[in-house]
Amino acid sequence: MPIVAHVTFIELNLRGLIVRCPMSPNAHITSHRKPRRTATQSWVVRTGVAGGVLSTLAVAGAGSATAVEKPTEATMEMPAINATISSSIAQSAAATQQTAFGYQESAQQDKADDTAKDASKQAKDEAQRIADAAEKKAAAEKEKREQDEARASRATERKSLSAKSATGSSDEAASAASSSSSTSTGTGSSATLISFLQAQLGKAYVMGATGSSSYDCSGLVMAAYNQIGISLPRVSQDQSTAGTQVSLSNLQPGDILYWGSAGSAYHVAVYVGGGKFIGAQNPSAGVVERDLSYDMPTGAVRVM
Repeated sequence: MPIVAHVTFIELNLRGLIVRCPMSPNAHITSHRKPRRTATQSWVVRTGVAGGVLSTLAVAGAGSATAVEKPTEATMEMPAINATISSSIAQSAAATQQTAFGYQESAQQDKADDTAKDASKQAKDEAQRIADAAEKKAAAEKEKREQDEARASRATERKSLSAKSATGSSDEAASAASSSSSTSTGTGSSATLISFLQAQLGKAYVMGATGSSSYDCSGLVMAAYNQIGISLPRVSQDQSTAGTQVSLSNLQPGDILYWGSAGSAYHVAVYVGGGKFIGAQNPSAGVVERDLSYDMPTGAVRVM
């Protein structure tokens, strides 16, 4: 009877890998079983089976190792790519930082320039303010000094006149009467001078004018003396020193009266006798005749 041999396989599951190992074709015999093999023969069979299993495992392991090595090669390329990207990012960051520093430096410079301009403008404005204040102060002090000098001179003159009046009132009365007579009649050049001045009464006061429809104070005095052929300086400061200084208690018609110090007088007029003077007073009054008591002059000069 024929022997039917069945080949079976041993399946081993090693980490999901199924390995089939062929067994000996004499494993199953339907009939006429052969005698049992010796221990040596069994050992050889088992060694062959184990060798086949290990060969299969080695082949599988080699294939598995080959499959695992591919990602390793890809992984080895990553550092170069990462280095390139990192270098590019670093360069971009450095450029951005440099630009930011440039903007910051420019902004600081602009701020410093603006601060310097503001400080310069403030210093200039402050200097101008101080100069204006000093100029105003100097003008006010000068005006006050002139007024004080005029008041002091008038006070001194009043004391002198009062003392003279107390000691010889009769002589003063006689002198006044004589002066009054000279006012109406006059003699020679003084009469011509006084007549011209009286003809100008009521005309306007205009700064810098010398006639014939308007005058300032020194312009009227100069024009009056031109009538008798005497040439005088143009301004009051010079007219106050143009002749011989005379006392206010010894005035004669035609004497030039001045207010302020000699050489720096700020107003002039002409004494016409009788304790009166004619002068271009101010823009509101014009050319007028006033008593000496209205505003006592500081001094007088005689040019005739």
